Amino acid sequence: MDNTAPSLARTLRLRAVVLFGLAYMTPLIVLGTFGVVADTTGGTVPTAYALALVAMLFTAHSYGRMAAAHPVAGSAYTYVRRAVDSRVGFLVGWATLLDYFFLPMVIWLIGGAYLGAQFPGVPSWVWIIGFVVLTTALNVRGIRTAERVNDLLMVFQVLVLVIFALLSLRHVFDQHGAGALLSAAPFANGATTLAGTSAGAAIAAYSFLGFDAVTTLTEETVDAERTMPRAILLTALIGGGTFIALAYTTQLAHPGSAFKDSGSAAFEIARTIGGDLFSSCFLAGLVVAQFASGIAAQASSSRLLFAMGRDSVLPRRFFGHVHPRFRTPARNILLTGAVGLVALKLDVATSTSFINFGAFTAFTFVNLSVIATFVRERRAGGRPNPLACVLVPLVGAAVDIWLLIHLDTAALVLGAVWLALGIVYLAYVTRLFRTPPPQLSFDEEEERATGAGREERSTAPRP
Repeated sequence: MDNTAPSLARTLRLRAVVLFGLAYMTPLIVLGTFGVVADTTGGTVPTAYALALVAMLFTAHSYGRMAAAHPVAGSAYTYVRRAVDSRVGFLVGWATLLDYFFLPMVIWLIGGAYLGAQFPGVPSWVWIIGFVVLTTALNVRGIRTAERVNDLLMVFQVLVLVIFALLSLRHVFDQHGAGALLSAAPFANGATTLAGTSAGAAIAAYSFLGFDAVTTLTEETVDAERTMPRAILLTALIGGGTFIALAYTTQLAHPGSAFKDSGSAAFEIARTIGGDLFSSCFLAGLVVAQFASGIAAQASSSRLLFAMGRDSVLPRRFFGHVHPRFRTPARNILLTGAVGLVALKLDVATSTSFINFGAFTAFTFVNLSVIATFVRERRAGGRPNPLACVLVPLVGAAVDIWLLIHLDTAALVLGAVWLALGIVYLAYVTRLFRTPPPQLSFDEEEERATGAGREERSTAPRP
C-alpha cells in the first residue's frame, strides 16, 4: 500500500505565477471603481492608489516570508494557524469568508452599473439579476470558462487600458497643450484631506486583491521558497504601478470628482475622450471582464465553502453536498448567487468595503504572523533579522489597521457582527474552546474526487 501523502506537481515558474496574480487582480477594475474613489478623495485617485500600494508592499513582504516558511496552499488561514494559534487562524479564515460572499456581488454590481449607464431605460436590477442567474447556472453545470480565457482576457484588458490611457493623454494635449501632461493636480488639490485620501485608499485596496492569491499556487511552484516571495512583490508592484499610471491619466482627462453617476464614471470619461465608438468598446470590455471574473469568483467561493463543509468546519450536510449529476457544490453556488442579490440594495463603495474588511483583517494577521514567527525563532536560538521580521510587518499591520478603520461604517458594523458570529460558532464547535477547532484541508486529491478538478481549484485565492 502506498502511504505517500498526495502532492501537487511543481510546474509553475515566476512568470506564470505573476501572470496568475495579475489576471486575478483584473487590471480593468481600476476604471470600474474610478468614480467611487474620485468621489471619496475629492479627485485625487492616484494618491489613493499610491497609499494603497505602500500598504500592500509592506503586507506583500510578509506574505512572501510566510510563503517561504510554509510552502503549502492555504494562504492567510494557514499562516496564522501555524504561526499564531489555531483558534485565531479559524477566525481569520472566518473573516475572509466576507471576501468570498461579497466579491461576486461587487463584480455583478459594477457590471450592472455600467450597463445601466449605457441603457438608462433598463433598470440596473435587471442587469444584476441577469448576471447572477447566468453565472450561477454556468457554475452549477461546471463550466470552467474563466480558467480557459484568462490569457486572452488579460491581453484584451491590457489593450483597452493602453488605448484608454493614450486617448486620455491626447484629450489633455488637445485641450491644454503638452505642458498639462505633467501636473501635480491629480495627486493633490484644494479638496484633498488625509481622511478622504485614507478612505479612498481603503476602497482602492480592493483592486489589489490578487497579489495574495498567488500563495495558493505554492505547492505547484518550482522552488517555491524563492519564487513565491518574488512573485508576490512583483504582482503588487506591477499591479500598483498600472493602477497609479492609469488613475493619473484618467484624472488628468477628468479633473475633480463631478460625475453624473460615480458608479459608472469611466464610461462617461470614455465617451468624452473617444466618442461613442470607443465608449461602446470600453463597455464591452468591462462587461466581458466582469462576467468572466464573476464566474471565477463564484466558483472560488462555492469551492471554499465546500471544502469547509467537507472538513466539518461548516455543517457538512449542506456545505459538503455535491450535485449527483453535475458533480459541483450546487447548494453553495446557489447560496453565493442568493447573497449576490443583496447588490440590489447596495452601492459599489459599501459593498467593496465589505470585501476589504475581510482582506484587511487577513493582511493584518499575516503581518503579525511574521512577528510571531520571529519570537518563536529567537526563543529557539535563531537570529532572524529584526528589521525584516519585526519593523516591516509592524508597519504593514499598522497601515492595514489604519485603512480598516477608514472603511464604510456599514462595513465595519457588518464585519464586527460577522466576527462575533464567528466567535460564537467557534465556541460551539470547540465545546466552549475545550477542543481544537476543525482544520480546513487543502487536499487536491480529495477535491478532485468531487469532479471539480485542478483547473477550477487553482482559481481559489483566499483564505
